[in-house]
Amino acid sequence: MLRTGFEPDEFTFTGLLSACSRSGMLQKGRRFFEYITRYKSASVDLQHYTCMVDILGRSGKLHEAEELVKNMPMKPNSMVWLALLSACRVHSNVDAAERAAKSIFSLDPHCSAAYVLLSNLYASAGRWADVSRTRVRMRHGGVVKERGSSWVVMKGKKHEFVSGDRGHPLIERIYEKLRWLREKLKEVGYVADQRFALHDVEDEQKEEMLWCHSERLAIGFALISSVEGSGITVMKNLRVCGDCHEVIKLISGVVGREIVVRDSGRFHHFKNGVCSCSDYW
Repeated sequence: MLRTGFEPDEFTFTGLLSACSRSGMLQKGRRFFEYITRYKSASVDLQHYTCMVDILGRSGKLHEAEELVKNMPMKPNSMVWLALLSACRVHSNVDAAERAAKSIFSLDPHCSAAYVLLSNLYASAGRWADVSRTRVRMRHGGVVKERGSSWVVMKGKKHEFVSGDRGHPLIERIYEKLRWLREKLKEVGYVADQRFALHDVEDEQKEEMLWCHSERLAIGFALISSVEGSGITVMKNLRVCGDCHEVIKLISGVVGREIVVRDSGRFHHFKNGVCSCSDYW
């Protein structure tokens, strides 16, 4: 654009920074952001800072991301702090997460995303008293967590599932398929990541709960309801959990199917045991 005489605007820069964030391009993101702030300072807005915080946070540069937020030329909004909090969840940094959450609640006391991220981080760290305290605070504040669900459209009909669902007419066959997949995945070395089982229960129960996640139920249904070898598309209203992401990669290799999962952040194309996001999402 520059070589042909077109001036990139703030939307162009947002697209560039967002692409760097989604692709894990830390150094390229740094260069773009430096260019914008040095030569196009009038065009820099909160969205660009949110993207840069996300780039740094996803790359594990949490201290640098937090310092960037603190030194912004404008007051950060809740989305900027949420980008930092989300990165803290990924990298299990409780201290920085608590600081980010405190800033979010001062701006938006009813931000359900912040409560959920913080509660999930506490759960992953085994801090169950803090989980309970956060959930009590949500209830007292009237904050409602969006219920996660996944769905598949088959022959024009939407089949939707929630975690631990027992209501579908084919649910017994679905769980039977998932038990078969579970054994197959163990044969290729799968071990459940229990950090994503966000309840204070025994380890064996945590693994059982992971296998009842909505995206696995949707995939189980699609496998028993479609032609062998055909592709599968699953939609989810929230972010796919890390353990489910690993499981779906392995399932795509075991059953020889391409599986597309659209979660709240992006499309994941699973094929032959790998995902298009390269495990960076």
